Order: sequence, then structure tokens, then C-alpha cells
Amino acid sequence: MQTQPAPIQVQHLFEPLDDSLMELLYALTPADWEKSTVARLWKVKDVAAHLLDGNIRTLSLQKDRYFGETPPAINTYNELVDWLNKLNADWVAAAKRMSPAVLILLHEATRKETSAYYKSLNLYDKAVFAVSWAGEEESLNWLHIAREYTEKWLHQQQIRDAVHKPGIMTSTFFYPFMDTCMYALPYTYKNIDAATGTTIELHIEGDGGGSWLLTKTGSGWLLSKEYERNVTARISLPAAIAWKLFSKSMRPADITNSIHVTGDETLALHALNMISVMA
Repeated sequence: MQTQPAPIQVQHLFEPLDDSLMELLYALTPADWEKSTVARLWKVKDVAAHLLDGNIRTLSLQKDRYFGETPPAINTYNELVDWLNKLNADWVAAAKRMSPAVLILLHEATRKETSAYYKSLNLYDKAVFAVSWAGEEESLNWLHIAREYTEKWLHQQQIRDAVHKPGIMTSTFFYPFMDTCMYALPYTYKNIDAATGTTIELHIEGDGGGSWLLTKTGSGWLLSKEYERNVTARISLPAAIAWKLFSKSMRPADITNSIHVTGDETLALHALNMISVMA
């Protein structure tokens, strides 16, 4: 019988992930800071500024419980995304005034306290923010912390991708990112009807990849990582594409030549619509 995966453990990864980020930022040339990234209109410097914003918001909103801005009335998922996009854009615009050296200084000033805060949380307490892209209206800290980890991993990887400096596409850092992203899979299939017992396998190729199963039960779709010999549909794609696809930097139409499908093609291809960020 398949069961929900155990809670993801990433509290110990924030500090080494940030160490990798700082090593990367210190090594950037003036030209590197101005390179474009897959994050649409953001250059490398903008992504680094957004990562700093994440530290500051974590310490202010989550640790200190200081909510300096009152959000507008939000009634839909799209309204929430629009508001978050505005917050992000406002910060990035203000950070245009900061030099790369000042951004690095502020990262150094906030990163260790941010990592310590995440490490201090009880995994099973109620999270301050729900993981909405997983379809949750209330979340426990373990998934909230894992979501925060995906943000840090993703934006660092966007910088590395832009300046051609690999380093975190590894089992240590990439697998927890991908494992967390998969919690959007049941939500992605919530309106897809199938017979009870129908099982879809999503496989990510390469170092840090793996296989995840989605099974239709009487109460909905259930995520699992247990081995299943007889699956209804299977889809496989490279790790180098997966992180861009599931963060909406690429779309399914962009990768038709990079995927492998067996079994029920319609069921399998729907997995490519998964989005594991607020976008």
C-alpha cells in the first residue's frame, strides 16, 4: 500500500547552500552581474537582490512577526500571485541603487541568522504561511521550510545558469528541491479523473533526480516514492530541464523533444503543467 512520503528534512542545508551562494557572488565579475537570467526581466544582480529580500522578509515577518504592510483583500490564487509579484518588483526596483558590494555586505549580515531561524522551527507546528502552490490553505512548518529552501536553491541556480558556474545540481542540494516541488503534483492532477489505482510515474534524470509516483485513490491523488512495477503512465525528463519547467521559466511546448513517455500519454503529459512556485 502506498503512503504519503515522510516530511522533507532541509533545515541543515540552508547554511551550506548559502555558503555556496556567497562563494559564487564573490567570484562574479562586473559583467556577470549584468547578465540576463531565465527569471524573465531579472539580471543576475536583480536575482541576488531578490534573495536578499527573502532573508529580510524571513527575519522581519516570520521571526519578528513584524508585518509592516497590510495586504489588499485577496480572494483568489491569482490575486495572491499578483500581490507577491508586486512586492518582489518593488524591492528589485529599490535595489537598483545598491552596488554588488553592498548586496554582498547585506547578505553576509542576514544569512546566518536566517539559517538559524529555520533550524529553530518545530517541523510539526503550524506554518506562518501556507504552501499555496501545493493546494494547501494551512501548512506545517516542514513543508513551509522546504518551500523556503526551494526559493533559495532556485534563485541561486538561476544565477549559476546565467554565468555558467555549476555547483548545486547535486544529490545533496538538487534532490531536496525536486522532492519538494513534487508536492504540487497532486494539486496539478486534482481535476483529472481516472480509475482508482491509476498510477503515474514522474522520473527526473541525472544526479539528484529520482522517481515519484502519483496514485488515484478513493479520496483523490496520492503522492508516493515507493517502487511500483506496473504504472499506467510514465514520463521522464532531464534534471537540467525539470528545474526550469516546474518554476515556469520553460513551458511544456518548449521541451517536446526532451521527454520520454510510456503508457497513457495524455495522463503522463499533464505532469508537465506542474508549477511549484507562486507564478
